Amino acid sequence: MQITLAIYTLICVLGISVGQLLFKKAAVALPAVFSFSSLLQNGWLITALALYGITTLGWIWILRHAPLHLAYPFMGLAFLIVPTLAWAFLGEPLHWRTLAGGALIMAGVALAAQS
Repeated sequence: MQITLAIYTLICVLGISVGQLLFKKAAVALPAVFSFSSLLQNGWLITALALYGITTLGWIWILRHAPLHLAYPFMGLAFLIVPTLAWAFLGEPLHWRTLAGGALIMAGVALAAQS
């Protein structure tokens, strides 16, 4: 995979990871009594959906230029990025097992990205 395409793929995975944090913020901001209007008024949710829409379009562009077997392993990085961002921005705990598993996933991504 070309370096430029790999960078675009990483940006896409980062966007999806940030979207997960936004979905978490949206869930926390929902009122106890669920209503459709509360969803429409939830800025976190609207932002998350917009980001997911943009990253989906980016992912489609990536798949047009890269084989799926090379691009898809990058999605595994989200298993490390999301917990790290949740720790940094949401104050969620980050356990050593998560980091160890993330390191294994990163090694797998590096191995799979070799063409």
